[in-house]
Amino acid sequence: MLTKRIIPCLDIKDGRTVKGVNFLELKDAGDPVELAKKYAVTGADELVFLDISATEERRKTLLELVRKVAATINIPFTVGGGISSVADVDLLLRNGADKVSINSSAVKNPDLINEIAKKYGSQCTVVAIDAKQIDGEWMVHLVGGKVATELSLFDWALEVEKRGAGEILFTSMNNDGTKNGFANGALAKLSELVNIPIIASGGAGSMEHFADTFIKGKADAALAASVFHYNEIEIPKLKHYLKQQNIAIRI
Repeated sequence: MLTKRIIPCLDIKDGRTVKGVNFLELKDAGDPVELAKKYAVTGADELVFLDISATEERRKTLLELVRKVAATINIPFTVGGGISSVADVDLLLRNGADKVSINSSAVKNPDLINEIAKKYGSQCTVVAIDAKQIDGEWMVHLVGGKVATELSLFDWALEVEKRGAGEILFTSMNNDGTKNGFANGALAKLSELVNIPIIASGGAGSMEHFADTFIKGKADAALAASVFHYNEIEIPKLKHYLKQQNIAIRI
């Protein structure tokens, strides 16, 4: 059985780690380099760095900050935000990223998924999907959740897998920052539909929520931010708890 992964997420705006609720009301959560160092030391399986305003501000990811974070950690490192070409990917990989996450640019130019997967491999290609449940339907949103589309979460997930994505990072906008638990119904449906790993994001508030998303949501990894940034949940304690629930986890 493959072990489940615990992934802290650094949402970056103006060079600082921030966190909000339902993608709004962003508050400062600390220095990204210090947080990254802490997570690598305390047993995080991977780290995700999302420059959340890069697309909206029509600029590239903060390269120097990516380089600094990469230099302090020894765990797989995924970077997203403002990536719109293979050249952008090349630059990030040369500055310390192990994988890249594309979101809005993948919807606008789906061929980008094929191009990245072909050049760097599926294992390097993560497609992030931000979706909101509206009248019972999960719809994809772009530009940090600000732009609605008519694209169904499930249709899009099938397409990104077909195009060569190695992993899907699904964030439920309804659950984001609420600390009420992950969107396990949608996650379970996603994991039945596709054959690539699904990272659950949005809603972590307790250790039970992590267990639920692995058992009920069938997620392969769980990503969280504020519960880790503000020391509400410590990763070593979380992993021991999950182990006690008979969930395969790397201690």
